[in-house]
Amino acid sequence: MMNTSNGMVSAPPSSSSPAANPQSPGIKTYFKTPEGKYKLHYEKTHSSSLLHYAHGKTVTQVTLAQLKERAAPSTPTGTSSGYSASSGFRSATARLLGTGNGNRALSFVGGNGGGKTVSTSSRISGSFASSNSGTSLTNTNFDGKGTYLVFNVGDAIFICDLNSQDKDPVKSIHFSNSNPMCHAFDPDAKDGHDLLIGLNSGDVYTVSLRQQLQDVSKKLVGALHYNKDGSVNNRQDRCTSLAWVPGGDGSFVVAHADGNLYNKDSATDSTFPALRDPTQFSVDKAKNSKSNPVARWHICQGSINSIAFSNDGSHLATVGRDGYLRIFDFSTQKLVCGGKSYYGALLCCSWSMDGKYILTGGEDDLVQVWSMDDRKVVAWGEGHNSWVSGVAFDSYWSSPNTDGSGEHIMYRFGSVGQDTQILLWDLEMDEIVVPLRRPPGESPTYSTGSQSAHWDNVIPMGTLQPAPCKRDVPKLSPVIAHRVHTEPLSGLMFTQESVVTACREGHIKIWTRPSVSETQSNSSEANPAIALLSTSFPKDNKGSLSSKIGGSSLKS
Repeated sequence: MMNTSNGMVSAPPSSSSPAANPQSPGIKTYFKTPEGKYKLHYEKTHSSSLLHYAHGKTVTQVTLAQLKERAAPSTPTGTSSGYSASSGFRSATARLLGTGNGNRALSFVGGNGGGKTVSTSSRISGSFASSNSGTSLTNTNFDGKGTYLVFNVGDAIFICDLNSQDKDPVKSIHFSNSNPMCHAFDPDAKDGHDLLIGLNSGDVYTVSLRQQLQDVSKKLVGALHYNKDGSVNNRQDRCTSLAWVPGGDGSFVVAHADGNLYNKDSATDSTFPALRDPTQFSVDKAKNSKSNPVARWHICQGSINSIAFSNDGSHLATVGRDGYLRIFDFSTQKLVCGGKSYYGALLCCSWSMDGKYILTGGEDDLVQVWSMDDRKVVAWGEGHNSWVSGVAFDSYWSSPNTDGSGEHIMYRFGSVGQDTQILLWDLEMDEIVVPLRRPPGESPTYSTGSQSAHWDNVIPMGTLQPAPCKRDVPKLSPVIAHRVHTEPLSGLMFTQESVVTACREGHIKIWTRPSVSETQSNSSEANPAIALLSTSFPKDNKGSLSSKIGGSSLKS
Protein backbone atom coordinates (compact mmCIF):
# COMPACT_ATOMS: atom_id res chain seq x y z
CA MET A 1 0.00 0.00 0.00
CA MET A 2 0.97 3.63 -0.28
CA ASN A 3 1.52 6.33 2.28
CA THR A 4 -0.10 9.53 1.08
CA SER A 5 1.20 11.57 3.98
CA ASN A 6 4.68 11.87 2.51
CA GLY A 7 4.03 10.94 -1.10
CA MET A 8 6.41 7.99 -1.02
CA VAL A 9 5.80 4.33 -1.69
CA SER A 10 6.01 2.56 1.65
CA ALA A 11 5.72 -0.98 0.33
CA PRO A 12 5.53 -2.65 -3.07
CA PRO A 13 2.16 -3.85 -4.34
CA SER A 14 1.08 -7.33 -3.44
CA SER A 15 2.43 -9.96 -5.81
CA SER A 16 -0.99 -11.57 -5.87
CA SER A 17 -2.45 -8.60 -7.73
CA PRO A 18 -2.36 -8.97 -11.51
CA ALA A 19 -1.88 -5.23 -11.84
CA ALA A 20 1.14 -5.13 -9.56
CA ASN A 21 3.85 -2.93 -11.01
CA PRO A 22 6.62 -2.59 -8.41
CA GLN A 23 9.21 0.11 -8.82
CA SER A 24 12.25 -0.79 -10.85
CA PRO A 25 15.45 -0.64 -8.76
CA GLY A 26 16.74 2.06 -11.10
CA ILE A 27 13.75 4.36 -10.73
CA LYS A 28 13.49 6.73 -7.78
CA THR A 29 10.20 7.79 -6.23
CA TYR A 30 11.08 11.49 -6.44
CA PHE A 31 12.94 13.93 -8.65
CA LYS A 32 14.56 17.21 -7.65
CA THR A 33 14.04 20.63 -9.21
CA PRO A 34 15.35 24.05 -8.11
CA GLU A 35 12.10 24.64 -6.22
CA GLY A 36 12.14 21.29 -4.41
CA LYS A 37 11.22 17.61 -4.68
CA TYR A 38 8.41 16.16 -6.73
CA LYS A 39 7.38 12.97 -4.92
CA LEU A 40 5.54 9.94 -6.23
CA HIS A 41 2.14 10.08 -4.54
CA TYR A 42 0.49 7.03 -6.02
CA GLU A 43 -0.05 5.10 -9.23
CA LYS A 44 -3.01 4.12 -11.38
CA THR A 45 -3.25 1.21 -13.74
CA HIS A 46 -5.63 -1.30 -15.27
CA SER A 47 -6.43 -4.82 -14.19
CA SER A 48 -5.01 -7.30 -16.68
CA SER A 49 -8.00 -9.56 -16.11
CA LEU A 50 -10.20 -6.95 -17.81
CA LEU A 51 -8.31 -7.04 -21.11
CA HIS A 52 -10.22 -9.61 -23.11
CA TYR A 53 -9.36 -8.52 -26.65
CA ALA A 54 -6.44 -7.06 -28.54
CA HIS A 55 -7.22 -5.45 -31.90
CA GLY A 56 -3.69 -4.28 -32.58
CA LYS A 57 -1.27 -2.14 -30.59
CA THR A 58 -2.56 1.09 -29.07
CA VAL A 59 -0.83 3.87 -27.17
CA THR A 60 -2.30 5.02 -23.88
CA GLN A 61 -3.55 8.59 -23.73
CA VAL A 62 -4.82 10.21 -20.52
CA THR A 63 -7.59 12.77 -20.05
CA LEU A 64 -8.24 14.59 -16.80
CA ALA A 65 -11.96 14.93 -16.14
CA GLN A 66 -13.44 17.09 -13.39
CA LEU A 67 -17.13 16.58 -12.74
CA LYS A 68 -18.77 19.62 -11.23
CA GLU A 69 -21.58 19.38 -8.72
CA ARG A 70 -24.94 19.76 -10.39
CA ALA A 71 -27.25 22.54 -9.29
CA ALA A 72 -30.36 20.57 -10.29
CA PRO A 73 -31.17 16.87 -9.89
CA SER A 74 -29.66 14.72 -12.61
CA THR A 75 -31.66 12.87 -15.24
CA PRO A 76 -32.55 9.38 -13.93
CA THR A 77 -30.23 6.67 -15.15
CA GLY A 78 -31.73 4.33 -17.67
CA THR A 79 -33.28 6.88 -20.03
CA SER A 80 -31.57 8.66 -22.86
CA SER A 81 -34.25 11.24 -23.59
CA GLY A 82 -32.07 13.93 -22.06
CA TYR A 83 -29.20 13.04 -24.40
CA SER A 84 -30.82 13.39 -27.81
CA ALA A 85 -28.89 14.33 -30.93
CA SER A 86 -30.54 17.75 -30.95
CA SER A 87 -29.36 18.66 -27.48
CA GLY A 88 -27.13 21.71 -27.51
CA PHE A 89 -24.27 22.04 -25.11
CA ARG A 90 -21.37 24.36 -24.68
CA SER A 91 -17.90 22.93 -25.03
CA ALA A 92 -14.37 23.90 -24.09
CA THR A 93 -10.90 22.67 -24.85
CA ALA A 94 -10.09 19.28 -23.35
CA ARG A 95 -6.66 17.69 -22.27
CA LEU A 96 -3.73 16.85 -23.01
CA LEU A 97 -1.65 14.60 -23.70
CA GLY A 98 -0.24 13.36 -24.70
CA THR A 99 -0.18 13.75 -27.19
CA GLY A 100 -3.14 16.12 -27.29
CA ASN A 101 -4.12 19.58 -25.76
CA GLY A 102 -1.98 20.10 -22.69
CA ASN A 103 -2.67 23.80 -22.24
CA ARG A 104 -5.71 23.26 -19.97
CA ALA A 105 -4.86 21.67 -16.65
CA LEU A 106 -7.46 20.97 -13.98
CA SER A 107 -6.96 21.18 -10.25
CA PHE A 108 -7.65 18.58 -7.59
CA VAL A 109 -10.91 18.56 -5.68
CA GLY A 110 -12.03 16.67 -2.63
CA GLY A 111 -12.57 12.94 -2.41
CA ASN A 112 -14.70 11.52 -5.17
CA GLY A 113 -17.50 10.02 -3.13
CA GLY A 114 -17.59 6.26 -2.93
CA GLY A 115 -17.29 5.60 -6.62
CA LYS A 116 -13.98 3.85 -6.13
CA THR A 117 -15.67 0.94 -4.42
CA VAL A 118 -17.41 -0.16 -7.61
CA SER A 119 -15.55 -1.91 -10.42
CA THR A 120 -17.60 -2.93 -13.42
CA SER A 121 -17.01 -3.86 -17.02
CA SER A 122 -19.20 -2.52 -19.81
CA ARG A 123 -19.07 -4.04 -23.28
CA ILE A 124 -20.43 -2.33 -26.32
CA SER A 125 -20.42 -2.93 -30.03
CA GLY A 126 -19.15 -0.17 -32.27
CA SER A 127 -22.27 -0.41 -34.44
CA PHE A 128 -24.93 1.22 -32.30
CA ALA A 129 -26.03 4.84 -32.09
CA SER A 130 -27.45 5.00 -28.59
CA SER A 131 -28.49 2.70 -25.80
CA ASN A 132 -31.44 2.57 -23.46
CA SER A 133 -31.81 0.55 -20.32
CA GLY A 134 -34.95 0.76 -18.28
CA THR A 135 -33.71 -1.64 -15.64
CA SER A 136 -30.12 -0.49 -15.18
CA LEU A 137 -28.65 -0.48 -11.70
CA THR A 138 -27.44 2.72 -10.08
CA ASN A 139 -24.26 3.23 -8.09
CA THR A 140 -25.63 4.78 -4.91
CA ASN A 141 -22.12 5.59 -3.64
CA PHE A 142 -21.38 7.97 -6.51
CA ASP A 143 -22.04 11.56 -5.39
CA GLY A 144 -22.01 13.14 -8.85
CA LYS A 145 -18.72 15.01 -8.61
CA GLY A 146 -14.99 14.44 -8.38
CA THR A 147 -11.84 14.32 -10.48
CA TYR A 148 -11.09 11.31 -12.64
CA LEU A 149 -8.45 10.01 -15.01
CA VAL A 150 -9.76 8.55 -18.26
CA PHE A 151 -7.29 6.42 -20.22
CA ASN A 152 -7.29 3.80 -22.94
CA VAL A 153 -5.48 0.45 -23.02
CA GLY A 154 -6.05 -2.16 -25.70
CA ASP A 155 -9.77 -2.50 -26.40
CA ALA A 156 -10.93 -0.61 -23.30
CA ILE A 157 -11.48 2.79 -21.74
CA PHE A 158 -10.71 2.89 -18.01
CA ILE A 159 -11.86 5.48 -15.48
CA CYS A 160 -9.92 5.97 -12.22
CA ASP A 161 -10.62 8.11 -9.19
CA LEU A 162 -7.70 10.55 -9.13
CA ASN A 163 -7.91 11.16 -5.37
CA SER A 164 -8.12 7.52 -4.33
CA GLN A 165 -5.16 5.32 -3.42
CA ASP A 166 -6.73 2.41 -5.29
CA LYS A 167 -4.81 1.41 -8.41
CA ASP A 168 -7.69 -0.35 -10.10
CA PRO A 169 -10.22 1.61 -12.15
CA VAL A 170 -13.73 2.25 -10.90
CA LYS A 171 -15.17 1.67 -14.36
CA SER A 172 -14.15 0.01 -17.62
CA ILE A 173 -15.82 0.16 -21.02
CA HIS A 174 -14.83 -2.42 -23.62
CA PHE A 175 -15.26 -2.24 -27.39
CA SER A 176 -15.84 -5.56 -29.09
CA ASN A 177 -14.83 -4.63 -32.64
CA SER A 178 -12.32 -1.78 -32.38
CA ASN A 179 -9.88 -0.01 -30.06
CA PRO A 180 -10.27 3.44 -28.49
CA MET A 181 -7.42 5.66 -29.66
CA CYS A 182 -8.11 9.12 -28.24
CA HIS A 183 -10.55 10.98 -26.00
CA ALA A 184 -11.34 14.45 -24.70
CA PHE A 185 -13.43 15.88 -21.86
CA ASP A 186 -15.46 19.09 -21.65
CA PRO A 187 -16.00 20.22 -18.03
CA ASP A 188 -18.70 22.72 -19.06
CA ALA A 189 -21.00 20.47 -21.06
CA LYS A 190 -24.57 21.50 -20.23
CA ASP A 191 -26.50 18.41 -21.20
CA GLY A 192 -24.26 15.62 -20.09
CA HIS A 193 -22.36 14.53 -23.19
CA ASP A 194 -18.96 15.65 -21.96
CA LEU A 195 -16.67 12.79 -23.03
CA LEU A 196 -15.51 12.22 -26.62
CA ILE A 197 -14.06 8.85 -27.65
CA GLY A 198 -12.42 8.16 -31.02
CA LEU A 199 -11.86 4.59 -32.24
CA ASN A 200 -9.38 2.81 -34.45
CA SER A 201 -12.23 2.15 -36.90
CA GLY A 202 -12.88 5.89 -37.33
CA ASP A 203 -16.10 5.81 -35.28
CA VAL A 204 -16.66 8.54 -32.68
CA TYR A 205 -18.88 8.44 -29.58
CA THR A 206 -20.03 11.13 -27.17
CA VAL A 207 -21.17 10.00 -23.74
CA SER A 208 -21.91 11.36 -20.30
CA LEU A 209 -19.08 10.51 -17.91
CA ARG A 210 -21.38 11.10 -14.95
CA GLN A 211 -23.93 8.69 -16.37
CA GLN A 212 -21.31 5.99 -16.89
CA LEU A 213 -20.18 6.30 -13.27
CA GLN A 214 -23.74 6.24 -11.96
CA ASP A 215 -24.62 3.08 -13.86
CA VAL A 216 -23.11 -0.25 -12.79
CA SER A 217 -24.60 -2.43 -15.52
CA LYS A 218 -22.46 -3.90 -18.30
CA LYS A 219 -23.52 -1.33 -20.87
CA LEU A 220 -22.48 2.02 -22.21
CA VAL A 221 -25.37 4.31 -21.36
CA GLY A 222 -26.79 7.06 -23.59
CA ALA A 223 -24.07 7.19 -26.27
CA LEU A 224 -24.30 9.14 -29.53
CA HIS A 225 -22.55 7.59 -32.54
CA TYR A 226 -20.76 9.50 -35.34
CA ASN A 227 -19.16 8.28 -38.57
CA LYS A 228 -20.73 4.87 -38.13
CA ASP A 229 -18.86 2.33 -40.26
CA GLY A 230 -17.01 5.15 -42.06
CA SER A 231 -20.19 6.80 -43.33
CA VAL A 232 -18.58 10.25 -43.54
CA ASN A 233 -15.31 9.52 -45.35
CA ASN A 234 -16.44 6.27 -47.01
CA ARG A 235 -13.54 4.46 -45.39
CA GLN A 236 -12.49 3.47 -41.91
CA ASP A 237 -9.44 5.61 -41.19
CA ARG A 238 -8.59 5.60 -37.52
CA CYS A 239 -9.16 8.59 -35.27
CA THR A 240 -5.82 10.03 -34.19
CA SER A 241 -6.82 13.06 -32.12
CA LEU A 242 -9.94 15.01 -31.17
CA ALA A 243 -10.90 18.11 -29.21
CA TRP A 244 -13.94 20.12 -28.20
CA VAL A 245 -14.15 23.55 -29.78
CA PRO A 246 -13.83 26.12 -26.96
CA GLY A 247 -17.15 27.92 -26.68
CA GLY A 248 -18.42 25.94 -29.66
CA ASP A 249 -21.82 24.98 -28.21
CA GLY A 250 -21.21 21.27 -28.58
CA SER A 251 -19.09 21.19 -31.73
CA PHE A 252 -15.86 19.27 -31.86
CA VAL A 253 -13.13 18.38 -34.35
CA VAL A 254 -11.77 14.92 -35.12
CA ALA A 255 -8.50 14.19 -36.94
CA HIS A 256 -8.00 10.99 -38.92
CA ALA A 257 -5.07 9.00 -40.25
CA ASP A 258 -5.92 9.96 -43.84
CA GLY A 259 -4.97 13.60 -43.20
CA ASN A 260 -8.56 14.85 -42.93
CA LEU A 261 -10.08 16.77 -40.07
CA TYR A 262 -13.85 17.04 -39.58
CA ASN A 263 -15.78 19.69 -37.69
CA LYS A 264 -18.92 18.11 -36.20
CA ASP A 265 -21.84 19.54 -34.26
CA SER A 266 -24.69 17.03 -34.58
CA ALA A 267 -25.30 13.32 -34.96
CA THR A 268 -26.48 13.46 -38.59
CA ASP A 269 -23.70 12.31 -40.91
CA SER A 270 -22.99 13.94 -44.28
CA THR A 271 -20.71 13.04 -47.17
CA PHE A 272 -18.11 15.01 -49.12
CA PRO A 273 -16.77 14.83 -52.69
CA ALA A 274 -13.44 13.29 -53.57
CA LEU A 275 -10.39 15.49 -52.94
CA ARG A 276 -9.38 17.58 -55.93
CA ASP A 277 -5.66 17.62 -55.03
CA PRO A 278 -4.51 15.49 -52.07
CA THR A 279 -1.22 17.41 -51.92
CA GLN A 280 -2.89 20.76 -51.17
CA PHE A 281 -4.70 22.11 -48.13
CA SER A 282 -8.41 22.49 -48.76
CA VAL A 283 -11.67 23.00 -46.89
CA ASP A 284 -14.95 21.57 -48.19
CA LYS A 285 -18.18 22.65 -46.56
CA ALA A 286 -21.26 20.45 -46.39
CA LYS A 287 -23.85 21.19 -49.05
CA ASN A 288 -26.61 21.24 -46.46
CA SER A 289 -25.94 23.68 -43.63
CA LYS A 290 -27.88 21.43 -41.25
CA SER A 291 -25.86 18.30 -42.04
CA ASN A 292 -22.91 16.99 -40.11
CA PRO A 293 -19.94 17.30 -40.28
CA VAL A 294 -20.21 20.93 -41.29
CA ALA A 295 -16.77 20.93 -42.92
CA ARG A 296 -13.92 18.68 -43.99
CA TRP A 297 -10.40 20.05 -43.73
CA HIS A 298 -7.80 18.20 -45.77
CA ILE A 299 -4.64 19.06 -43.86
CA CYS A 300 -1.94 16.87 -45.33
CA GLN A 301 -1.02 13.59 -46.95
CA GLY A 302 -0.54 11.02 -44.23
CA SER A 303 -1.71 10.97 -40.66
CA ILE A 304 -2.57 13.96 -38.49
CA ASN A 305 -0.93 12.93 -35.23
CA SER A 306 -2.23 15.57 -32.83
CA ILE A 307 -4.41 18.68 -32.71
CA ALA A 308 -4.73 21.43 -30.10
CA PHE A 309 -6.83 24.59 -29.73
CA SER A 310 -5.44 27.78 -28.27
CA ASN A 311 -7.02 28.67 -24.95
CA ASP A 312 -9.43 31.20 -26.50
CA GLY A 313 -10.33 28.88 -29.38
CA SER A 314 -9.19 31.31 -32.07
CA HIS A 315 -6.42 29.10 -33.46
CA LEU A 316 -6.04 25.40 -34.13
CA ALA A 317 -2.63 23.71 -34.32
CA THR A 318 -2.02 20.39 -36.05
CA VAL A 319 1.08 18.21 -36.39
CA GLY A 320 1.43 15.29 -38.72
CA ARG A 321 3.35 12.48 -40.28
CA ASP A 322 4.84 14.84 -42.86
CA GLY A 323 6.71 16.67 -40.09
CA TYR A 324 4.84 19.96 -40.37
CA LEU A 325 3.26 22.11 -37.70
CA ARG A 326 0.31 23.99 -39.15
CA ILE A 327 -1.55 26.77 -37.35
CA PHE A 328 -4.98 27.81 -38.60
CA ASP A 329 -7.34 30.65 -37.86
CA PHE A 330 -10.30 28.49 -36.92
CA SER A 331 -13.03 31.00 -37.72
CA THR A 332 -11.73 31.87 -41.19
CA GLN A 333 -10.37 28.35 -41.87
CA LYS A 334 -7.12 29.82 -43.24
CA LEU A 335 -3.52 28.82 -42.66
CA VAL A 336 -1.66 31.36 -40.49
CA CYS A 337 1.82 29.85 -40.38
CA GLY A 338 3.77 26.67 -39.83
CA GLY A 339 7.01 24.89 -40.46
CA LYS A 340 8.82 21.61 -40.67
CA SER A 341 10.60 19.59 -38.04
CA TYR A 342 14.35 19.12 -38.20
CA TYR A 343 13.76 15.44 -39.00
CA GLY A 344 10.84 13.03 -39.24
CA ALA A 345 7.26 13.25 -38.05
CA LEU A 346 5.86 15.53 -35.36
CA LEU A 347 3.87 13.63 -32.73
CA CYS A 348 2.50 16.16 -30.23
CA CYS A 349 1.76 19.84 -29.71
CA SER A 350 0.58 22.17 -26.94
CA TRP A 351 -0.23 25.88 -26.48
CA SER A 352 0.86 28.25 -23.76
CA MET A 353 -2.05 29.68 -21.77
CA ASP A 354 -1.55 33.14 -23.28
CA GLY A 355 -1.51 31.76 -26.83
CA LYS A 356 1.93 33.22 -27.59
CA TYR A 357 3.91 30.00 -27.88
CA ILE A 358 3.42 26.47 -29.17
CA LEU A 359 5.42 23.40 -28.24
CA THR A 360 5.96 20.49 -30.61
CA GLY A 361 7.81 17.21 -30.23
CA GLY A 362 8.53 14.31 -32.51
CA GLU A 363 10.96 11.92 -34.11
CA ASP A 364 13.92 14.33 -34.16
CA ASP A 365 14.19 14.04 -30.34
CA LEU A 366 13.78 17.82 -30.05
CA VAL A 367 11.26 20.04 -28.31
CA GLN A 368 10.50 22.99 -30.56
CA VAL A 369 9.22 26.34 -29.25
CA TRP A 370 7.24 28.32 -31.83
CA SER A 371 6.39 32.01 -31.46
CA MET A 372 3.06 33.25 -32.80
CA ASP A 373 4.39 36.83 -32.89
CA ASP A 374 7.40 35.88 -35.01
CA ARG A 375 5.73 32.96 -36.82
CA LYS A 376 8.91 30.89 -36.51
CA VAL A 377 10.87 28.57 -34.22
CA VAL A 378 12.53 30.58 -31.45
CA ALA A 379 14.17 27.77 -29.47
CA TRP A 380 15.00 24.07 -29.57
CA GLY A 381 15.15 21.94 -26.45
CA GLU A 382 17.85 19.26 -26.54
CA GLY A 383 17.89 16.51 -23.93
CA HIS A 384 15.79 13.53 -25.02
CA ASN A 385 17.46 10.39 -26.33
CA SER A 386 14.46 9.20 -28.32
CA TRP A 387 11.21 10.41 -29.82
CA VAL A 388 9.32 13.09 -27.89
CA SER A 389 5.76 11.82 -27.35
CA GLY A 390 4.20 14.46 -25.08
CA VAL A 391 4.63 18.18 -24.33
CA ALA A 392 2.74 20.57 -22.07
CA PHE A 393 3.08 24.01 -20.47
CA ASP A 394 2.78 24.17 -16.69
CA SER A 395 0.29 27.00 -16.22
CA TYR A 396 0.34 26.62 -12.41
CA TRP A 397 4.07 27.15 -11.99
CA SER A 398 5.65 30.49 -11.17
CA SER A 399 9.35 31.14 -11.06
CA PRO A 400 10.77 31.11 -7.51
CA ASN A 401 13.11 33.91 -8.61
CA THR A 402 10.44 36.22 -9.95
CA ASP A 403 10.30 39.73 -8.54
CA GLY A 404 6.54 39.94 -9.04
CA SER A 405 6.76 43.01 -11.27
CA GLY A 406 5.85 41.20 -14.46
CA GLU A 407 8.94 42.59 -16.24
CA HIS A 408 10.66 39.20 -16.44
CA ILE A 409 8.41 36.31 -17.38
CA MET A 410 9.53 32.72 -17.37
CA TYR A 411 7.55 29.79 -18.76
CA ARG A 412 7.87 26.29 -17.35
CA PHE A 413 7.02 23.39 -19.63
CA GLY A 414 7.60 19.67 -19.64
CA SER A 415 8.18 16.89 -22.14
CA VAL A 416 8.17 13.10 -22.06
CA GLY A 417 9.55 10.62 -24.54
CA GLN A 418 10.16 7.07 -25.51
CA ASP A 419 13.40 7.25 -23.53
CA THR A 420 11.17 6.87 -20.39
CA GLN A 421 12.22 10.33 -19.14
CA ILE A 422 10.42 13.47 -18.09
CA LEU A 423 12.27 16.71 -18.79
CA LEU A 424 11.33 20.08 -17.32
CA TRP A 425 12.38 23.26 -19.06
CA ASP A 426 12.42 26.98 -18.23
CA LEU A 427 11.92 29.45 -21.08
CA GLU A 428 12.78 33.09 -20.49
CA MET A 429 12.75 34.90 -23.81
CA ASP A 430 14.71 37.89 -22.49
CA GLU A 431 17.64 35.59 -21.82
CA ILE A 432 17.70 33.70 -25.12
CA VAL A 433 20.72 34.51 -27.24
CA VAL A 434 20.13 34.47 -31.00
CA PRO A 435 22.97 32.71 -32.88
CA LEU A 436 24.88 34.96 -35.26
CA ARG A 437 25.96 34.21 -38.81
CA ARG A 438 29.71 33.51 -38.90
CA PRO A 439 31.77 35.45 -41.45
CA PRO A 440 33.31 33.38 -44.28
CA GLY A 441 36.57 31.69 -43.36
CA GLU A 442 36.18 32.14 -39.60
CA SER A 443 35.63 29.51 -36.94
CA PRO A 444 32.00 28.43 -36.34
CA THR A 445 31.31 30.62 -33.34
CA TYR A 446 28.43 32.95 -32.76
CA SER A 447 30.44 35.81 -31.29
CA THR A 448 30.71 37.91 -34.45
CA GLY A 449 28.73 38.64 -37.56
CA SER A 450 25.12 39.58 -38.18
CA GLN A 451 22.01 37.65 -37.28
CA SER A 452 21.36 34.48 -39.24
CA ALA A 453 18.88 34.50 -42.10
CA HIS A 454 16.41 32.63 -39.90
CA TRP A 455 16.02 35.80 -37.81
CA ASP A 456 16.45 38.34 -40.62
CA ASN A 457 13.46 37.10 -42.60
CA VAL A 458 9.97 38.39 -41.93
CA ILE A 459 7.64 35.44 -42.38
CA PRO A 460 4.48 36.36 -44.33
CA MET A 461 1.09 35.02 -43.28
CA GLY A 462 0.11 31.63 -44.61
CA THR A 463 3.67 30.40 -45.19
CA LEU A 464 4.96 26.92 -44.37
CA GLN A 465 8.68 27.18 -43.67
CA PRO A 466 11.34 24.56 -44.27
CA ALA A 467 13.33 23.30 -41.31
CA PRO A 468 15.88 25.93 -40.22
CA CYS A 469 19.57 25.16 -39.99
CA LYS A 470 20.28 23.67 -36.59
CA ARG A 471 22.99 26.20 -35.81
CA ASP A 472 20.57 29.09 -36.42
CA VAL A 473 18.18 28.25 -33.57
CA PRO A 474 18.89 28.96 -29.87
CA LYS A 475 19.29 25.83 -27.75
CA LEU A 476 17.66 25.14 -24.38
CA SER A 477 18.94 22.75 -21.75
CA PRO A 478 16.50 21.00 -19.40
CA VAL A 479 16.21 21.99 -15.74
CA ILE A 480 15.93 18.30 -14.85
CA ALA A 481 15.83 14.97 -16.68
CA HIS A 482 14.45 12.03 -14.72
CA ARG A 483 13.52 8.46 -15.65
CA VAL A 484 10.01 7.95 -14.27
CA HIS A 485 8.76 4.73 -15.94
CA THR A 486 10.17 1.48 -17.23
CA GLU A 487 8.16 1.71 -20.46
CA PRO A 488 8.17 4.47 -23.13
CA LEU A 489 6.11 7.46 -22.05
CA SER A 490 3.06 8.66 -23.96
CA GLY A 491 1.51 11.50 -21.96
CA LEU A 492 2.09 14.37 -19.54
CA MET A 493 -0.20 16.85 -17.81
CA PHE A 494 0.04 19.40 -15.02
CA THR A 495 -2.49 20.07 -12.30
CA GLN A 496 -2.43 22.59 -9.50
CA GLU A 497 -1.05 20.05 -7.05
CA SER A 498 0.74 17.48 -9.18
CA VAL A 499 2.36 16.29 -12.37
CA VAL A 500 0.80 13.27 -14.09
CA THR A 501 2.85 10.96 -16.33
CA ALA A 502 1.65 7.97 -18.34
CA CYS A 503 3.44 5.22 -20.23
CA ARG A 504 2.12 3.66 -23.41
CA GLU A 505 1.30 0.40 -21.59
CA GLY A 506 -1.31 2.09 -19.39
CA HIS A 507 0.53 2.79 -16.12
CA ILE A 508 0.03 6.27 -14.65
CA LYS A 509 1.97 8.04 -11.92
CA ILE A 510 0.95 11.12 -9.93
CA TRP A 511 3.83 13.24 -8.61
CA THR A 512 3.02 15.84 -5.94
CA ARG A 513 4.60 19.25 -6.22
CA PRO A 514 7.01 20.62 -3.61
CA SER A 515 5.32 22.22 -0.63
CA VAL A 516 5.10 26.00 -0.43
CA SER A 517 7.51 26.11 2.51
CA GLU A 518 10.04 23.97 0.64
CA THR A 519 9.80 26.19 -2.44
CA GLN A 520 10.24 29.36 -0.39
CA SER A 521 13.19 27.86 1.48
CA ASN A 522 14.97 26.84 -1.72
CA SER A 523 14.30 30.25 -3.27
CA SER A 524 15.72 32.07 -0.27
CA GLU A 525 18.84 29.92 -0.27
CA ALA A 526 19.38 30.52 -3.99
CA ASN A 527 18.77 34.27 -3.72
CA PRO A 528 18.38 35.89 -0.28
CA ALA A 529 16.87 38.99 -1.91
CA ILE A 530 13.84 37.01 -3.03
CA ALA A 531 12.46 36.78 0.49
CA LEU A 532 12.41 40.57 0.71
CA LEU A 533 11.04 41.04 -2.80
CA SER A 534 8.23 38.56 -2.25
CA THR A 535 6.87 40.72 0.54
CA SER A 536 6.78 43.76 -1.74
CA PHE A 537 5.10 42.28 -4.84
CA PRO A 538 1.91 40.22 -4.73
CA LYS A 539 1.90 36.97 -6.68
CA ASP A 540 -0.79 35.67 -8.99
CA ASN A 541 -2.30 32.80 -7.03
CA LYS A 542 -3.29 31.05 -10.26
CA GLY A 543 0.20 31.11 -11.67
CA SER A 544 -1.19 32.74 -14.81
CA LEU A 545 1.09 34.45 -17.25
CA SER A 546 0.71 38.08 -18.14
CA SER A 547 2.24 38.73 -21.53
CA LYS A 548 4.94 41.29 -22.08
CA ILE A 549 7.33 39.48 -24.32
CA GLY A 550 7.80 39.12 -28.04
CA GLY A 551 10.38 38.50 -30.71
CA SER A 552 11.90 41.95 -30.20
CA SER A 553 13.17 40.97 -26.74
CA LEU A 554 15.53 38.32 -28.11
CA LYS A 555 19.18 39.10 -27.54
CA SER A 556 21.81 39.04 -30.27
